[in-house]
Amino acid sequence: MTVLPSSLLKVLISVFAVLFLLTSPVFAQSAPAAEPTTPTKVDQFIQLLSDPEVKTWLEKELAKPTPPVATGTVTSESATMTKSMVSSSLDTVKQHIERTARTIPDLPRQFMQARSTIMSELSDRGLLGVFLLVGIFIAAGIALQRLVYRLTVRYRRWLISLSKDTPQGRAKKISARFLYSGLMILAFSVGSTGAFMIFEWPPLLREIVLAYLTAATGTWAVNVFCKAGLITSSMQVAHSEEVRALPISDETADHWSHWLVIIAGWFLFVDATFSLLPLLGLTSDGIVALAIPASFVLLCLGLVAIWRRPRASVAEGKKQLVSHVAATWLMTVYFIGLWLLQLTGAWVLFSVVALAFVIPLLVIIAHKAVHFILRPATAEAGGATVPAVTLAVVDRGIRVALILLAIFITARMWGVGMSSMQNLQNPTTTLIVRGIVNTLVIALAADFGWSIIKALIERKLGVHHHAQEEHAEIDPQQARLRTLLPIISNILFASLLIMAILMILSSIGIQIGPLIAGAGVVGVAIGFGAQTVVKDVISGVFYLLDDAFRIGEYISSGKYMGTVESFSLRSIKLRHHRGPVFTIPFGELGAVQNQSRDWTMDKFNITVGFDTDIEAARKLIKRVGAELATDPEFAPWVIEPIKMQGIQEFGEYGIVLRMKMTTKPGGAFAMKRKFFIAVRKAFKENNIELPVPTVHVQKGEEIAPVVAQNHTARRKRAAVLKAAEDAA
Repeated sequence: MTVLPSSLLKVLISVFAVLFLLTSPVFAQSAPAAEPTTPTKVDQFIQLLSDPEVKTWLEKELAKPTPPVATGTVTSESATMTKSMVSSSLDTVKQHIERTARTIPDLPRQFMQARSTIMSELSDRGLLGVFLLVGIFIAAGIALQRLVYRLTVRYRRWLISLSKDTPQGRAKKISARFLYSGLMILAFSVGSTGAFMIFEWPPLLREIVLAYLTAATGTWAVNVFCKAGLITSSMQVAHSEEVRALPISDETADHWSHWLVIIAGWFLFVDATFSLLPLLGLTSDGIVALAIPASFVLLCLGLVAIWRRPRASVAEGKKQLVSHVAATWLMTVYFIGLWLLQLTGAWVLFSVVALAFVIPLLVIIAHKAVHFILRPATAEAGGATVPAVTLAVVDRGIRVALILLAIFITARMWGVGMSSMQNLQNPTTTLIVRGIVNTLVIALAADFGWSIIKALIERKLGVHHHAQEEHAEIDPQQARLRTLLPIISNILFASLLIMAILMILSSIGIQIGPLIAGAGVVGVAIGFGAQTVVKDVISGVFYLLDDAFRIGEYISSGKYMGTVESFSLRSIKLRHHRGPVFTIPFGELGAVQNQSRDWTMDKFNITVGFDTDIEAARKLIKRVGAELATDPEFAPWVIEPIKMQGIQEFGEYGIVLRMKMTTKPGGAFAMKRKFFIAVRKAFKENNIELPVPTVHVQKGEEIAPVVAQNHTARRKRAAVLKAAEDAA
């Protein structure tokens, strides 16, 4: 059974109704009179319906499910509906332009009619008297506002005393400032409206005065709230850039505070005027025609504000995605296109295009405001920070609220509500509308949930710790958690993404059971076909469970060695100390030697001459090691200072002394280099020789003296060895 779209069904019903009305007189004249139904046939029909078998058959037929609509039918209906919507939209735009063009010549007559209506209404007071009364009402509002200003001196002092150096103090300061601004607006509204309520007004004059009072109040509210959030230079607030709601300069704050008030004032007063035009006798087409110059003035004001805005300062080291001039031209083209859409009367498309710019802009502004207000405290205030969870909740919460507001406004512009969605007759339309709404809601919920989960992980695992800081001591447990952070984050993100996709598919009517079953079969097939990958993943899991290495540690495995930079589910990246990066699958890693765990012991040798006083050398080495152990550069690393263990061996050209030191991982190399320099200097000052292997070449006639000299050297060396043995 083919289900017709509701729009097509209405068209067919209308055509049939017109044809019936056109042809009914003909049928009334030419058709023969129908024979009256006999009571006998009626009784037979009633008896037939009362038969139990007939009742059972009817109940079964009614209980049968409606057969599903064929895919081709739905596609053809969707294409037909799309063509119909496009054609209808073009016809609407054409009719809108034609009506506006026909109305323009009639505007002078409508103006004269509106003028006569106003003059007859203002015959008692006159136009000047009405403007004077409106001015008096505004003055009454300003007077009450000044009174409230004087009565709230203590509140302002408390507001000024709030700290601007801590995130909590800044949040309280800005919230209190906006609350005070709202109190001032309320005082202005009560004063002006209260004075207005004293007088008795004719109905039309009452609407006129109230509309312009509302516009004046709205303009004043925009002015007050702009100053509260942007803190203009005219307010002469100390450290104004630090107490604003946004990270902007004084020039930018003054510019937008000025132009936003002008644009808002024009918009509100024009809106108030247009709300009164129907009461003055202007037609809807005339109002649309008048909206063209009014919106053009608004466009010009906006473009002037955009072109005259100060250049934003770019932080050093950061690149600007779009230059100032390019951004200006893009916004100019966008707003001109938006104005042209407004002229065509395509209000649905106008709302979508407008929200596509406004909502991302508000999201960016809210993100910057939240992170600027809740930035870490200064060093003088202790450097306290707001938990990442709080930042995520506030930032993402505002984003979700703005996007839901955009969805609500768009739905209202399209005339779609909860009741209309339930009453949609076209299954294709129902599927599309509900699918879009469900997709947006699930995507927002997933984004909000992921931001909270990520913030919790970062807070728990301490990813804000900078491992690259020199001599920074990291808690072993914290280092292990920081090593596991990439794996945990990736697994949770993948799980949340898959769940969101499955929920979206299920919400739009797709059966996800076969998808899950198919994914399981494909997973098993991939597991058999990619055994090496599975081996790598499983090996990596056991390496992490065994805590074999952590990010920032220096390890070696076979011919690979380096600092652990990062790793994925399958491989690890090692940065060699000379620069190259090794990417090694876990399955090929094998036994791991961790050279950065707990402590490290280094043993090395120094060779001195055979005639060296070993005890004097030992004391010098001990003194140099103690000096290095107390050096502020190496003291945090030293566990046991450098000392001599004894004689390692008698070398070919000197005595080899064995050194030993115990340090924390990473601190031994620089200290050993400085030790060599210091011990060489100490040996030189105490006439201890550091022998150098040499080769002497003599002529044949000089062999006898050389042989005698060698015998003498051997006797000396034998004497030294004997003395050493006696000392041992």
